[in-house]
Amino acid sequence: AVPADSLLLRKITGEVGHGGGMRAAKGSRAYIILHDWIKDGTVFEIKDRPVLVKVRLEPVREVVKFGAKRQLKVFAEYSDGAKKDVTWLSLFHSNDTGMANVAEDGTVTIGSAIGQTSVMTRYRGKVAVFQAIIPRPGAAVAYPKLPVHNFIDGLVDQHLKRLNITPSALADDATFLRRIYLDVIGRLPTAKEADAFLKITAKDKRVKLVEALLARPEFADYWALQWSDLLRVDRLKLGHENAHLYYKWIRKAFARNQSLDSIAHELLMAEGPLAEQPAGFFYRAADGTGDMAAMISQVFLGVRISCAECHQHPYDRWTQQDYHAMRGFFQQISTKNSTGGLAILAEGNPVIKHPRTGTVIPPYPLGATMPEKMPEGDRRRVLAKWMTGPDNPYFARNLANRLWAHFLGRGLVMPVDDLRETNPPSNPELLDALAMTLVKNNYDLKSMIRTITASRTYQLSSTPNTTNSKDEQNFSRALFRRLPAEVLMDAICDVTGVGEKFDGVPRGYRAVQLWDSQVQHYFLKLFGRPARATVCECERVTGATIGQALHLMNSPNLQTKLAHEAGHVKRLTQHHKEDDALIEQLYLATFSRRPTPEELGNALEYLGSRRFQRRKAAEDLAWSLMNSFEFIFNH
Repeated sequence: AVPADSLLLRKITGEVGHGGGMRAAKGSRAYIILHDWIKDGTVFEIKDRPVLVKVRLEPVREVVKFGAKRQLKVFAEYSDGAKKDVTWLSLFHSNDTGMANVAEDGTVTIGSAIGQTSVMTRYRGKVAVFQAIIPRPGAAVAYPKLPVHNFIDGLVDQHLKRLNITPSALADDATFLRRIYLDVIGRLPTAKEADAFLKITAKDKRVKLVEALLARPEFADYWALQWSDLLRVDRLKLGHENAHLYYKWIRKAFARNQSLDSIAHELLMAEGPLAEQPAGFFYRAADGTGDMAAMISQVFLGVRISCAECHQHPYDRWTQQDYHAMRGFFQQISTKNSTGGLAILAEGNPVIKHPRTGTVIPPYPLGATMPEKMPEGDRRRVLAKWMTGPDNPYFARNLANRLWAHFLGRGLVMPVDDLRETNPPSNPELLDALAMTLVKNNYDLKSMIRTITASRTYQLSSTPNTTNSKDEQNFSRALFRRLPAEVLMDAICDVTGVGEKFDGVPRGYRAVQLWDSQVQHYFLKLFGRPARATVCECERVTGATIGQALHLMNSPNLQTKLAHEAGHVKRLTQHHKEDDALIEQLYLATFSRRPTPEELGNALEYLGSRRFQRRKAAEDLAWSLMNSFEFIFNH
């Protein structure tokens, strides 16, 4: 009867204490709309009201300078053709506030970083995106004529020209050697392997090296480790024997180079005794059907739908209905004891209802239209066919983005498991081309690795030039990447020549071969090994910390390995009577390169000053090398 006395209005204007603070002033547009709505009887729905079709953001894409400001405008388009400025009612969100900060009114302020970023807006469940391309300031640079190894280089160069930056030079052979070993098989080359590669003069030696690494057994070990993280090989959840069976299925798939779409299809359609279908343990790792849907979406589609379980996704178009439609594909899944042991079954015809409206929701894939009836038989067949089909908008792009991130240090979309309309790739044309290549080659992982590593872009040096020192996202130079916990542990063992004994695991196992993420080990925990409690990439911590640095400088375990009677340092000091030869072997083992004249001079001086403690001095030298950025990081 007296709208102005409404508790709702009194709270948002600050007349009454409110946890959200003052949200609107008296007399403002928001106040008047709510006031009149209350006055009219708080009508929930108006019949035959035009439906909101989409929202449009202006501008859509623009090249902007450092420090520039842009006022974004949001327009709603309705089913009757009407258009309305709804900027003041829209919500805005920047994907990178350092590159582009956005105020509540849609005013964007550009930062001082080179690259491409986006600002999204949302109005009544519809979203739109503004993309800002931020070039390096100053006069246009004369872009050099560079060799193009494959389509990747052309698309990267095209984007770098827009940004007014030039790529770094090619990495030297030693840097490439170390990088490719770490990226493909997760271990360092031995001093002998490094020395042999550096002596080869053939022009195709890099291509041949990649081919040789793809054929080594360590390839399956390393890629099985990474996918065991994603697919949640979790002993605590599955049990020791079951988790091991699950891991063996993953490793076998990579050992025989099973296509990525085939791996996804086999996992998605797993049915029967788990001893025979260990891919089905993926479902045992999940906490209910909603978790199954969310895990499948995030791992294989790069789409996060968990937010939509209770409400509209805040940064994407997914609704509660979309979430529960995906959940419906797994509602038939159950586990039962059989003569062959625990088995996965898909049976029955359970119904999913919208938790708010009670409407029945037949299962349908993300982005599809809700069907009128339930699919017959195992519903997962519909999902599997859609997911691994060549026209799927997410599957190939997600896998291509994940592979690109592995080899280049960051994805074209970041985070790598957050592909959405409101988080566009830094180089859309490149992501499309990579996805098409993956589909064309039938999702062959090794073929994709050959393509990426053959590009000039992958083989660039990490040393910046005058134009790209501020570039962190456009692949104009190689990025420094801290070695994963297991890879770094194995690298230390390889350099010292002394393996690590892990609790409950036979001697001789490398850290990369540990299928059980719950094996207690201080070093692996300190350096960010994931617990596999979720499928999120964020579980693996890749940043460097003070604790890590202190451990490497003071670790008794590392000292024990360096001073071990059967270790490499003792053997090298006995075998190489000349200090320069000893130093060269330590550098080859640690950095995969020979020392520079300055490094050799410093090391000779140090060893010479401790002639009567030569072995101890060699241990100190090796320890100092293993505490350097060059050893701890892939670059």
